[in-house]
Amino acid sequence: MKIITGETEYFKSLKQVTYEGLESDNPLAFRWYNPQQVIAGKTMAEHFKFACAYWHSFNGDGGDPFGGATHHFPWDRQADPLARAKDKMDAAFEFMTKLQMPYYCFHDVDLIDFSNDIEKNEQGLQSMVEYAKGKQQESGIKLLWGTANLFSHSRYMNGAATNPDFHVLAHGAAQVKAAIDATIALGGENYVFWGGREGYMSLLNTNMKREQEHLAKFLHLAKDYARKNGFKGTFFIEPKPCEPSKHQYDYDAATVISFLRQYDLLGDFKLNLEVNHATLAGHTFQHELQVAADAGLLGSIDANRGDYQNGWDTDQFPNDIMELTESLLIILEAGGFQGGGVNFDAKIRRNSTDPLDLAYAHVGGMDLFARALVTADKILTQSEYKKIREERYASFDSGAGAAFEKGEHSLESLRDFAVANGEPAVISGRQEYLENLINRYI
Repeated sequence: MKIITGETEYFKSLKQVTYEGLESDNPLAFRWYNPQQVIAGKTMAEHFKFACAYWHSFNGDGGDPFGGATHHFPWDRQADPLARAKDKMDAAFEFMTKLQMPYYCFHDVDLIDFSNDIEKNEQGLQSMVEYAKGKQQESGIKLLWGTANLFSHSRYMNGAATNPDFHVLAHGAAQVKAAIDATIALGGENYVFWGGREGYMSLLNTNMKREQEHLAKFLHLAKDYARKNGFKGTFFIEPKPCEPSKHQYDYDAATVISFLRQYDLLGDFKLNLEVNHATLAGHTFQHELQVAADAGLLGSIDANRGDYQNGWDTDQFPNDIMELTESLLIILEAGGFQGGGVNFDAKIRRNSTDPLDLAYAHVGGMDLFARALVTADKILTQSEYKKIREERYASFDSGAGAAFEKGEHSLESLRDFAVANGEPAVISGRQEYLENLINRYI
């Protein structure tokens, strides 16, 4: 991939990151991620569609509830919003091309600062869309998905599509329309909805049924508008249980699937799952992946991790090879993502203030995914992993068990089988053996 820089080179000490293999000690080289290496019938690049999260990487300033910014970007110095936005995009495409990242993702307000003037916001966003078109064409980088930020502005304190005030809902619709227009103009392959405040703080002042019906109508309107205007990609819902709301309507994968089924949205929507959101919901990431895969709705993922000592969304870069290998087992068996890829919705730490820290984080994350892919593929093709699981359910493959799955039993006939065959044998699930098996291949 050709390195793209603007008038200023923002990451001067970062050179082109390439695959150097397992013998390399270069911390800014890939040891596992070889984009053209074929695993399970697809190249690594095709498996992952790695994407850079515009908001964390180029907008996040290290601030937290207890302190201000610690990351002071050289692309964030101009007073004029449009000039500042172009500098930021120059920096983003320089960084992504140096890391050979083929995709990026954004919220509308990431590209350019928004005001309270809808028409001015639309004009500013359109200006940046035109600028991004040139950057994409020059670099070959594509848009994995776009979205609208319907949670940061004070007007959305009670939600957007689920807000009790119709006026606020209309403002949210205006933003979504413009974000969809931008996504279509940039050839975006998908569009995401994350309901950061689509939920409630107290049921005392909430009509939950009405709010969810409004959300469904809103999603239908957005879907219909996008299709009418030529969008052929997939819409994603990204589940999260809470934070900032006490209880969000997109709580977890199972909740979202139920919502999509209830409101006739399954034909156009799939899930974008995030590791840290899964753990906040009390699940493992593997559980959420399996729920989505079993429903045929595994669309895309946001790659990050939480901190076991913090009960909130820390959005750290992934580094757990066991978790990721188990996740890739599910993704591979499901046939991969349906439209999406791997978006690094993760941020460097508040005290990581060197520009290269952002590169170390992404290189490490991309390499970890590649290593997990290679490992998972070997487990599926060379070990007895699948055989052990198949044997555990062998009693349903023939005889009375197979008849049950075909619907040929009654409750009475099941009772008669139990009487005739006595007490069942105690059969080990072999969990420890399987955990050791995965560690051997790692």
